[in-house]
Amino acid sequence: MTLLNPPLTRSAALWRSLAAALCGAAIITIGAKVQIPFWPVPMTLHTFAVFFLAAAFGPRLGFAAMATYLGAGAIGLPVFSGSPERGLGLAYMAGPTGGYLLGYLLSTLVIGRLGAGRGLMGRTLAMLAGLAVVYAFGLMWLAHFVPASSLIAAGLAPFIVGDLLKIALASGLITALVSLKERKG
Repeated sequence: MTLLNPPLTRSAALWRSLAAALCGAAIITIGAKVQIPFWPVPMTLHTFAVFFLAAAFGPRLGFAAMATYLGAGAIGLPVFSGSPERGLGLAYMAGPTGGYLLGYLLSTLVIGRLGAGRGLMGRTLAMLAGLAVVYAFGLMWLAHFVPASSLIAAGLAPFIVGDLLKIALASGLITALVSLKERKG
């Protein structure tokens, strides 16, 4: 079950999907820009935003939101974490975080598909599977930029605790919103 109900007409569905993708991309951008002091590295809310939207929107709209975000970044809009300071557009996307960005895109399909209609535990497991996709693609790409001996220390260890906290928060929030919706509707 997604948080968006199917609209009545095909035209309304198209406009609603477009609006959801644009709003989702804006939420992901905000999440990428918010920095929270955390140990060992500052934490953004990017993972939270992507995973929350994938679970809330389902695989198609979650993918569309992330693809819209990536499209905005590809044309040079400063949507990514650390941009414009660390670069813009395709140059940023081809840098060390490029694999993570692709992983986020693919994780929306995993989370949206596996988490649909599930409770707290099912959504959490779907998000953990999505996180595995993000790290798999991210670390494979990062291996082109850092020595293999430093790969885990550079691309996973500093982020895993924060990502697990964001998954717990996103899964709990989706579960609460679905419960609230079911009580009202």
